Amino acid sequence: MFGIVRPCAHRLTEGLKVEWMAHLCGLCLALRADHGQFARVVTNYDGLIVSVLTEAQAGRTEAGRRTAGPCPLRAMRTAPVARGEGARLAAAVSLVLASAKIRDHVADRDGLLARRPVAAAARRVARSWDRAGARTGRELGFDTAVLVDAVDRQTGLEALAGPGTPLLAVTEPTETATAAAFAHTAVLAGRPGNAEPLAEAGRLFGRLAHLLDAVEDQAADDTAGAWNPLTATGTSREEARRLADDALHGIRLALKDAEFTDGHLAHVLLAHELRASVDRAFGTTTCAHGAPGPAQGGAPGPYGSYNPYGGGNPYGGGHPHGGGPAGPAGPGGSGGPGGPGGLPPQFGAGGPHQPKKPRGFLAGCAMFTWLFCTCQICCAKEYEGPWSRKKREGCCRDCDCNGCDGNGCDCCCPCDGC
Repeated sequence: MFGIVRPCAHRLTEGLKVEWMAHLCGLCLALRADHGQFARVVTNYDGLIVSVLTEAQAGRTEAGRRTAGPCPLRAMRTAPVARGEGARLAAAVSLVLASAKIRDHVADRDGLLARRPVAAAARRVARSWDRAGARTGRELGFDTAVLVDAVDRQTGLEALAGPGTPLLAVTEPTETATAAAFAHTAVLAGRPGNAEPLAEAGRLFGRLAHLLDAVEDQAADDTAGAWNPLTATGTSREEARRLADDALHGIRLALKDAEFTDGHLAHVLLAHELRASVDRAFGTTTCAHGAPGPAQGGAPGPYGSYNPYGGGNPYGGGHPHGGGPAGPAGPGGSGGPGGPGGLPPQFGAGGPHQPKKPRGFLAGCAMFTWLFCTCQICCAKEYEGPWSRKKREGCCRDCDCNGCDGNGCDCCCPCDGC
């Protein structure tokens, strides 16, 4: 579920850009405050949606914002950041799912995790994050066991899946986890009537996250002989696109059934930007201001035309945590800080070639530290993703999106909330 909603700065209004960054920084600082500096590596784009939904229902208050001090990731500028129960819930969910992902990599003996001392250290980190996430969850009235159970069931379902297995049987654990997290935002906001529609929105969001991850990674997985849900179940990309479009429609309907005090940002992220994520994954485009994707003869790249910050970052910095979309299913996986971002290697400028094996969790963390400290994540023309090892562009490079001027722009859909 991590990192599929990566809004282009030029498509958000100035106010929404500031709000989006407030929730992203709020998640990062909530992780640091409750769980220590190292926990900030699980900060991710999708986790902040939990914080956004909570505030959209409860309404923004003075107590829900504070001014954060200078940060290198904001070009050493201060900024308003979200705080409160929504940000803490997002942090707890991010930690627990990241912990589960680490355990999965240890079980698969990926990279350095094949070595016993490294695997033992990774297991200690996972146990620590499990306890920390569960502790915060209890304080917020949220049982994180549902997340752990969902991730644990995923391995068994994948082992049993084969040609003819319904794809939705494989995506079910992800759907269950995200549904629980979305529904609990209604509890925190004091709007119990929203629990059911938000659970439905969360379920479909989890389905989309799983589908898009599978679509983006299928070619590379097939080349490397790795397991991929589309290949394993024999599901065509056309059927995957149909399921994705149905999920998009279902999310919009679910949002209409929920009551918000101010649901503008939530609507933009879960309706407009989520649609753009689907188009990006399938190589299509519906935004008149975006450059054409690979399917239309455009230049490929880690985000296609979709630099999440471009030149419009309100704080002047690059990607807040680098390496593509950050975090929960967690570090190290295709949904972790290395993210699902990027076209399969065979679409790169060098033509078909054997993809490099992804780094393990700890090796990826070390590489991320090096990339960040040498400013390559922000400024490099191209660098290698710390976990996925896919080619990425520095996130301060030019964005091809020219923004929306409201004159004949087809970025907006004909649904409520535009």
